[in-house]
Amino acid sequence: MSGSGPGPAPGTPGPSGDPGSGLRAALAGLTTRGRSFLAAGVAATVCAYVLGQPDLLRVGLLLAALPLVCVVVLHRTRYRVAGSRRLAPSRVPAMSEARVHLRVDNVSRMPTGLLMLQDRVPYVLGPRPRFVLDRVEPGGHREVSYRVRSDLRGRYPLGPLQLRLTDPFGMCELTRSFSAYDTLTVVPKVQPLPPVRLAGEASGYGESRTRALSLAGEDDVIPRGYRHGDDLRRVHWRSTAKYGELMVRREEQPHKARCTVLLDTRREAFYGAGPDSAFEWAVAGAASVAVHMLERGYSVRLLTDTGSSVPGPDGVGGFGVTDSSDAAGVLLDTLAVIDHSEEHAAGLSRAHEVLRAGSEGLLVAFLGDLDEEQAAIVGRMRQRTGGAVAFVTDSSAWTAALPEADDGYQEVPPAGADPAPEAVRESGEKRTVRMLREAGWTVLPAAAGEGLDELWQRADRYRSREEAGAR
Repeated sequence: MSGSGPGPAPGTPGPSGDPGSGLRAALAGLTTRGRSFLAAGVAATVCAYVLGQPDLLRVGLLLAALPLVCVVVLHRTRYRVAGSRRLAPSRVPAMSEARVHLRVDNVSRMPTGLLMLQDRVPYVLGPRPRFVLDRVEPGGHREVSYRVRSDLRGRYPLGPLQLRLTDPFGMCELTRSFSAYDTLTVVPKVQPLPPVRLAGEASGYGESRTRALSLAGEDDVIPRGYRHGDDLRRVHWRSTAKYGELMVRREEQPHKARCTVLLDTRREAFYGAGPDSAFEWAVAGAASVAVHMLERGYSVRLLTDTGSSVPGPDGVGGFGVTDSSDAAGVLLDTLAVIDHSEEHAAGLSRAHEVLRAGSEGLLVAFLGDLDEEQAAIVGRMRQRTGGAVAFVTDSSAWTAALPEADDGYQEVPPAGADPAPEAVRESGEKRTVRMLREAGWTVLPAAAGEGLDELWQRADRYRSREEAGAR
């Protein structure tokens, strides 16, 4: 629960400590009704003075005094309240609901009047919630809740909480805001994937979850210094003679299977926007594959075309043993706010530099439109991997398959793009797909509305056929 702490009662002195500033704020809080009464009272008083009507003067003074009395009473109201907010849950998949619980505590020694509670929320989460709270007794509290829902991933601030106090006649309203706010994280929707083997994997990817790292024989022969209690049968005499101290062979190191998820975020590779666009499908696909591999016990990292690796240069936990739920949370939080890159010149070359620096296990890539140059770069990524699967989206065909908006508008390629004829574009797509397959990739074109679970199973079948043909 996140508390905003006790808030000053409306009508108390302002931050400067000048009581007049609080009174001026109270006068500024006059409602339309209060201003109307005040204006009518002043007009009636002036008319009574001009016409010499004492009865009209009394009416005018009453009309003018009523809103002013309400302002003074509201200004002198002395009570303190505390507000808090709780999200359940604080991380929610897109197109799912979260519930926000609000609590207001009266920490003063006097009851409150009628209160209006309002929480600030972004428009994409729904309308701004408002609640009317009846009298809260001293030491009492009131709890209310509302639901929020977003079809778009992202991080959305909730708050600050606003408390509005009004007099019984509705002449004056004062609003005070608490300082604290919370953040709702809307992550990509994760689709469950079937457990397939993806035959032909290497570098730690396969049926077994862990295996011994044996680069030279049965043990890792990289020596280390002798420690008390080490088995003397593991002494490495050649290293002992070289370093002049007793050296032993390392114990067998458990090696965790690795998986790198490559996400293409180039702006020119994707057309369209919104929850049904090709880019959002690729982001959701990357999230689904990452969570699926983490659940199977793999060490997963997310790599983008800019060369950035999440959460660090060595991936989640340094490709080591970590809690899969924490690792999934880090990856989903990153994918919740990921956006298009602006690296027009670099393309996918920076991601290739990262992959070339190490030995990968399985590489799963979600790619947008590729020209021959970018396809050649992706083809070279296959050299340091045990297995490589690419899901390639054709953004122009994807956009054409989407229904038009109500006003007849349909997303078109950005200015400067070459709207090649359909036959030329199709031949270019087939050429880049063929280049990737010749480089050893298992390539699956992704069409609009096609589920990732079906493509995942199809990748297993394609990979099995490729392995059978290679034999």
